[in-house]
Amino acid sequence: MISQNTIDTVFETARVEEVIGDFVQLKRAGSNLKGLSPFSDEKSPSFMVSPVKQIWKDFSSGKGGNAVTFVMEHEHFSFPEAIRYLAKKYNIEIEETVQTNEDIAQANEKESMYLVSEFAQKFFQSTLLNTDEGKAIGLSYFKERGFSQETIKKFGLGYSPETWDALTKEALDQGYKLEYLEKVGLTIVREDGGHLDRFKGRVMFPIQSMSGRVLGFGGRILTNEKKAAKYLNSPESDIYHKSKVLYGIYHAKQAIAKQDNCYLCEGYTDVIQMHQAGIESVVSSSGTALTTDQIRLINRLTKNITVLFDGDAAGLRASIRGIDLILEEGMNVKVCTFPDGEDPDSFARKTPYDELLRYLNENAMDFIQFKASLLMKEAKNDPIKKADLIRDMVSSISKIPDRIKREIYIQECSRIMDISEEVLFNTLAQLLQKDISEALKKNKQEQKAFEVHKTEEIGVKTKVDVLYELERKIIEILLLYGNVEEDFEDYVFKATPEGELKEEKEINRYKVYQRIYLSLQEDEVELANPVFREIYNTIINHFNTAEKFEVEHYLMMLSPELAQEVTTILMNDEKATLHNWEAQQIFVKQKEQTISQYVTETILTLRWYLVNRIIEEIKTSISREMDADNSENLSLVMDYSKLISNFSSKLGRVMSRY
Repeated sequence: MISQNTIDTVFETARVEEVIGDFVQLKRAGSNLKGLSPFSDEKSPSFMVSPVKQIWKDFSSGKGGNAVTFVMEHEHFSFPEAIRYLAKKYNIEIEETVQTNEDIAQANEKESMYLVSEFAQKFFQSTLLNTDEGKAIGLSYFKERGFSQETIKKFGLGYSPETWDALTKEALDQGYKLEYLEKVGLTIVREDGGHLDRFKGRVMFPIQSMSGRVLGFGGRILTNEKKAAKYLNSPESDIYHKSKVLYGIYHAKQAIAKQDNCYLCEGYTDVIQMHQAGIESVVSSSGTALTTDQIRLINRLTKNITVLFDGDAAGLRASIRGIDLILEEGMNVKVCTFPDGEDPDSFARKTPYDELLRYLNENAMDFIQFKASLLMKEAKNDPIKKADLIRDMVSSISKIPDRIKREIYIQECSRIMDISEEVLFNTLAQLLQKDISEALKKNKQEQKAFEVHKTEEIGVKTKVDVLYELERKIIEILLLYGNVEEDFEDYVFKATPEGELKEEKEINRYKVYQRIYLSLQEDEVELANPVFREIYNTIINHFNTAEKFEVEHYLMMLSPELAQEVTTILMNDEKATLHNWEAQQIFVKQKEQTISQYVTETILTLRWYLVNRIIEEIKTSISREMDADNSENLSLVMDYSKLISNFSSKLGRVMSRY
């Protein structure tokens, strides 16, 4: 097990904006950072990071927390996995405590699959670098491709021996279980109980997640064996879904976010060669058709994609269909083709970095220009084919969600194809109307399934839970201002020279948490909501025992459920910055300007609500027992009503009943 000292060091070192910045493109929003949610499909940013508080909140999915919880949520890591990941990122040495048999038994299945995959990657690389067969076949192949030793190690490249069970035998000898070797697809178990390696006599390309964990493998055969597939990939598993993974994303993510552009190519060697040449913001779909999930993976880091095509790629027209998928996600697409006979791998191998970068910049063209130049060769002087080409281009434009961009592209298409904008806009309108009709039809079908539920809910009016909101507000105040010292008004009864008691105002200085604690103690009030009650008790205890209140340390003490609620409360306070009110000439009053008033109003409102609830309960009791002597109850109602009047005058406003 990981020692507590290591865990504390990770929490103290990890910066939430740096950790999340590896996965999400963040932009400054006042004192905070914002970006697109990595947990949902959204077009407008509702994901917020607070560097000051070292927390994050995703308003679209409701998730939130600190740097560790982000890694756990995003990569589906356990707590120890997240700590190990962050320790590796910040070069923190992990101290281990002795694991018991029970600890080992509790390792979950998914973690076991990751461990088996990581073992396989090390085995394949060791075979490549340290065996005669690996050096003679695998290493010589990579050297012929121009890959340096540093690149081979960086991408974890390897070689699977030309024997039937080399990996499986070594894994079993090392204590790894056959069931996990089979589940990740490294081992094939026969019906007779025998087993053999899936990969045999191939150079191996490990496929990694965005966080660097090994998910699966691609293996390329080096012989001309006709019965064997040239490339063989790991099968789908609980940790490997090829439609949701991009090869090279782990090594490219920082460069993509920094350069605000991603180069997309087709093969493993394209990615590796481009990366080695200095173009690090490059990924590939690993030979599979581009999927929406893969595009969204890039969309978290940048809005800009440059698709790289071979100069003589077969079926190029079929390949560019992926462009429409990219456009549908609201992204900007450029296309760059290489000279005839060249692909990203071969071109990058022989081209110096400066020339390569210049070529990419000068030859990347807008998707409209690319489609026109490509398809006009087919259309030539055939008016029917030209009409089909124009319709194809307008169809691509219709996929763009942004109306302004659509109009600009229509104008560009009109100029390139020498056709009136009016005709193009009419065609666009027809396509959009068709898409809308299909969407409405689909929506109508989906609504039928919920019709009964909808009928039950008609006429049901949502009622605000006032007590919940007030208790939540108290927690928010404690989290935001608990340690702040403020002057508060106290009202005390003092005897006059005539012996009468008169209420007088005094100004006393308290820390906010002390004021709230004393007020609730005075009224003998305990928060009704169990979650808020537990958070309240932990906060008060933390203020009383710690020298200063630090959110990141406080969150470490909480259960995941409580930490989620605390993060939500904290980041809701920041949410207004997402809307950029000032730019719209709307100036939001900052609570920091009148903290004592804010605290006092909240406490008085809670008192007013609780007293009013007591009055209502007494009235209900009176109505049930009309024949009984209710004089005592009526007297109580009058006394409590005076209290409400007192609260109202202190608040300086007339309060309508809830």
